[in-house]
Amino acid sequence: MSKFVSFLENNLSGPMARLSEQRHLQAIRDGVISALPFIIIGSFFLILAFPPVPQDSTIAKWAADNSANILIPYRVTMFIMSLYIAFGIGYNLSKSYNLDPLSGAQIAVAALLLTVTPKLIEEEGFMLPMTNLGGHGLFVTMIVSILSVEILRFCKAKNVTIKMPEQVPPSVSRSFEALIPVAIVVVLMTIITIVLGIDLHHLVDKLVAPLVEAGDSLAGVLIPVFLITFFWSFGIHGVSVVGTVARPVWEVYLAKNAEAVADGASTLPYIAPETFFQWFVWIGGSGATLGLALAMLFFSKSKYSKALSRTSFIPAVFNINEPIIFGLPIVLNPILIIPFIIIPIITTIISYAATATGLITPTYVMVPWTLPAPIGAYLSTGGDWRAVVLVVINIAISVVIYLPFFKMYDRKMVEMEKSDEATVAPSDSSVQM
Repeated sequence: MSKFVSFLENNLSGPMARLSEQRHLQAIRDGVISALPFIIIGSFFLILAFPPVPQDSTIAKWAADNSANILIPYRVTMFIMSLYIAFGIGYNLSKSYNLDPLSGAQIAVAALLLTVTPKLIEEEGFMLPMTNLGGHGLFVTMIVSILSVEILRFCKAKNVTIKMPEQVPPSVSRSFEALIPVAIVVVLMTIITIVLGIDLHHLVDKLVAPLVEAGDSLAGVLIPVFLITFFWSFGIHGVSVVGTVARPVWEVYLAKNAEAVADGASTLPYIAPETFFQWFVWIGGSGATLGLALAMLFFSKSKYSKALSRTSFIPAVFNINEPIIFGLPIVLNPILIIPFIIIPIITTIISYAATATGLITPTYVMVPWTLPAPIGAYLSTGGDWRAVVLVVINIAISVVIYLPFFKMYDRKMVEMEKSDEATVAPSDSSVQM
């Protein structure tokens, strides 16, 4: 076992963990995470505009009549998420280089805006199309944000900046230091977008189209599910490793689904945004450990398992499973690793099939991940009650599969506790003598 673990550490886990720590990938991850409050709050207005109530009800009729106004907060938050993400990427990447993070963030935003060409509308003036500032423009956002900060870093390293006297306030000095990098970025992006007429969004769309399509296939969904639980089995935070690479694609799926709902589309384009995994696969946390928490709560025999079940069940309901992963433990546990990896694969296949065949609505609302799974699934699908049924089915499946493995492990725990008591007993009696 130790040789196998060592092999995986050297040839798979270690390299993947180092990849997740790569500076630019970390900046992208942190930039996306920084925009989550806007994505979550904005997506709730989709539910308000299209409430999960009968179509002939008073609420539904009111929402239909006022949907344009109700969706305004959505359109200036989640709908233009790339604008917020560009700021986050520029800020975090600059910070990692010990550059002025605010300057980096502002340059990244400017670079993104310069990929969009304003349209002249009679009597209205210039209008900035918003479509490419949403999930559709996320890949371009990552590219131009990184490029703009690298230009800032290059200018700083080569002293291609305007130095101000020490008496000048720091805020003013930083502004002048960013003057030349800003000029370079603005001129470069103007040449690309205006002079050469290159639509970066259209170009990048063609390049990443195979990746986006593959990521929404059954195989493309199963691979991250397997890798996340696989890494967790060896104590590596699987979501941090895999999510760093996959989350930008998942965000595109979510934004596209949300846009389709806002536009009144009858079908949604993507099955597997991150919310798909959150509410139908990672029920209770990575490895669908709410099923294990339930098995522990009702079937524990060992004193340790009973005590752990009482302290870990409530966190598991809210998708916090570190107490189980490290407390039971699941990490490096050859018995519990098996269901920990197998169950998410099974529930993924079931959930994917249910979504692909139209039995449940694809997720399009980002809700806080700490909600209990049935509530989160209901809200993320815009109020589809069938999503709740699917969650209950997946929980039942996880309990059934976890139970025999947990009983096997629990019996070993009971034997160990009896052995420890037998070892302690003679010393106690000798003291009484």
